[in-house]
Amino acid sequence: MSTPSYGQITHNGLWKNNPALVQLLGLCPLLAVTASVVNALGLAIATLFVLVTSNLCVSLIRNVVTDSIRLPAFVLIIAAAVTGTELLMQAYAYELYQILGIFLPLITTNCVILGRADAFAAKNPLMPALADGVMMGLGFGLVLVVLGAIRELLGTGAIMANMDLLLGPMAKDWVVVIASDYTGLLLAILPPGAFIITGLLIAAKNVIDARIEKANKSQVEVQTGSKRVRVTGEIA
Repeated sequence: MSTPSYGQITHNGLWKNNPALVQLLGLCPLLAVTASVVNALGLAIATLFVLVTSNLCVSLIRNVVTDSIRLPAFVLIIAAAVTGTELLMQAYAYELYQILGIFLPLITTNCVILGRADAFAAKNPLMPALADGVMMGLGFGLVLVVLGAIRELLGTGAIMANMDLLLGPMAKDWVVVIASDYTGLLLAILPPGAFIITGLLIAAKNVIDARIEKANKSQVEVQTGSKRVRVTGEIA
């Protein structure tokens, strides 16, 4: 199997094969902790770190481990990366660590992580595996942050509140209040709201893909259309 180009890896991770919008993996943390931007960003960074670390390690040992111990070895690597992530968050963002709760250790069982380790990192060299981990992590993280921003905005009328939990005192005043007298839409910050907004994001992506495909087909039809042939001369 040939190694995909970096352009293909980027396109797959961010759009074509996005873990959240296309593969529909990792929906449990995606729906559970995206009630605000800071929660979503914290989980996105943690998932990105674990995904990159696990892809690198799996690619390094891909020619060493046998098929019989492949999956246990991958899970062990992922669990070690998750433990390191937890320790870092306990040291530098303890309050956010407590808010994210059980969903941090559950990254170990996130199908996005194990899926990329088995489907890509175990079959490709180090640098493509690193690029795949970064792009898949960014694709998943972008959906987390967009979903968190929409839910926080609809639910509270503000955005980027409590960013100091992740970025320290410098981010304490980053909150942007859109409407000070807004009573808030409770549905947006409850689990049903997460399902509805995620469904709308998936639908929006499908509409964009359909329009792009239609535009490409129209362009191909124009380029491959029949050509007119000019005939000169006399017919006796």
